[in-house]
Amino acid sequence: MARQLSSWRGFYTFACRRLGYLRNPCTGLRPPKAAKALPDILSPDACSQLLGGRADDDDALGARDRAMFELFYSSGLRLSELTGLDLDDLNLQTGETQVTGKGRKTRIVPVGRQALDAVTAWLPQRLVLMSRRDGIPGEARDDSAALFISQRGGRLSPRSVQQRLDRWARQAGLGQHVHPHMLRHAFATHVLQSSGDLRAVQEMLGHASISTTQVYTHLDWQHLAKVYDQAHPRARKKG
Repeated sequence: MARQLSSWRGFYTFACRRLGYLRNPCTGLRPPKAAKALPDILSPDACSQLLGGRADDDDALGARDRAMFELFYSSGLRLSELTGLDLDDLNLQTGETQVTGKGRKTRIVPVGRQALDAVTAWLPQRLVLMSRRDGIPGEARDDSAALFISQRGGRLSPRSVQQRLDRWARQAGLGQHVHPHMLRHAFATHVLQSSGDLRAVQEMLGHASISTTQVYTHLDWQHLAKVYDQAHPRARKKG
């Protein structure tokens, strides 16, 4: 219906301008609201399975990947926020990190203990990768402050993070494609289910409008409805 209405609106706009029509019958007509697709998330058990897996890479890459994915899930970061982190943005003593989100807006988000431990284990390995870069002629030096770097010592690209996460998911035996934003969704949903504090989740995610955060209340309702259907004797379908 929305597509048909859009076609008619376009036609009558043309007709009024070019064909001499005096009136546009589509003026004021509103298309039906399309249902918003809910984001895919990982369950707490799936997150534990993913982050509890062991990488088959060397120590440096394995430590880096674990630190990245722990930080994703711990703090609900966007992919661009994670790859844009510098060493000075993370405070290991206070358990906080400053991230730069959309519109160059900065915010402070908490970092959980397991993520802090993973980053602490990664930092010595980061020095190993940085030392390798020193032997590569012509390698750029403007990414020396980046928290997460590639084998060549440059800032890790978003595409590389996506590929590494998908690889980790396959190695962990999750049986599904996992993209970085799923960890952000999982963070928001799990915190909201535990706390019920929508405003706090909004602040931590860096959403300008709480209506954007409210999608996670729908996810929470889906979870509750599923539990109800499975548990309530009057809700069970007759076989």
